[in-house]
Amino acid sequence: MTIATEIKMLPYRKQGEIDYASLDFDPDEREVPPDAMEQNLELVEFFGLLNARFTDFNARPDVFLDFETFICYDPGNLNVRISPDIYLAFGVDARAIRPRKLYLPWEVGKPPDLAIEIASESTARVDVRRKPTIYARIGVREYWRFDPTGGRYHGRPMAGERLVDGVYQPIELTTEPDGVLKGYSAVLGLSICWDEGWPRLYDPATRTYLENWRQMAAARQTAEAERDSALARELVAEAERDAARAGEQQAQAEVERLRERLRRLESDAVD
Repeated sequence: MTIATEIKMLPYRKQGEIDYASLDFDPDEREVPPDAMEQNLELVEFFGLLNARFTDFNARPDVFLDFETFICYDPGNLNVRISPDIYLAFGVDARAIRPRKLYLPWEVGKPPDLAIEIASESTARVDVRRKPTIYARIGVREYWRFDPTGGRYHGRPMAGERLVDGVYQPIELTTEPDGVLKGYSAVLGLSICWDEGWPRLYDPATRTYLENWRQMAAARQTAEAERDSALARELVAEAERDAARAGEQQAQAEVERLRERLRRLESDAVD
């Protein structure tokens, strides 16, 4: 069983109010690097794929997915923080986390299960040298680095690491005949792929790549529209059946009225 299949939600244990004025950062503002344009397209694609697959487009209350917001990892000092490009947690109370504006593992009940960093010139050194130590300290189960340039910033196109006894161990990557680089994420139950600099997700169970999240969103909207249309047709048909039944009842009542009148006329004629 992968973490992604877990459905039990941990209770959120709020521990007092947060003095936001005392923070040396604004939790309402995302931590965006100055060269964000280098990574924005890949970030949006990654986020969209995960959002479609695991949160059902924010409909699931037990999955928290966010990007460029803050994880605090020192209960005594909320200014000690880190901001992943993307992070994901299963089995948590997502609706309780968001009003706090910060991901506080000691309140949530667990650290995020996965963090992803997408390379840019200004963040590359931190992604490779500093963040693995912090994510391991927090307890993030998997840490993935994705370099759209093919390795100019991170030194390699993609790297995945799994936390084992508090230390990250590399996840094996394979290269397909078509050049797609794959690494299996036990957290997701999917393979994360680097395809000529573009992120993709592959499902080993079905041996297929996940659809583009925009296609999934469009398919969902189409399905919902078809369900609404089918319901509307059923309601119209039911109304027509009701009208037919009402018409039959009215016609039968008219027949009985005429029969009663005929009986009276016949009775009068005999008299």
